[in-house]
Amino acid sequence: MATNIPSTGFLRLPQIMELFPISKSAWWKGCRSGKYPKPIKLGPRTTVWRAEDIKAFIEQVGKGQNNAG
Repeated sequence: MATNIPSTGFLRLPQIMELFPISKSAWWKGCRSGKYPKPIKLGPRTTVWRAEDIKAFIEQVGKGQNNAG
């Protein structure tokens, strides 16, 4: 999978859904429980995630998969 995540900046939910094959409701549940990175509210209808947090999460998940074998 090619990830075009900027080194800094913000990602919106549709961009994140391209990276993680889960439903929106599962993503939100994971954010509430602390499993996934914490969102940032920019406005009443605008929620984003820090690109750095998403990259770190992807690296963390990748390390977990390497240790599972």
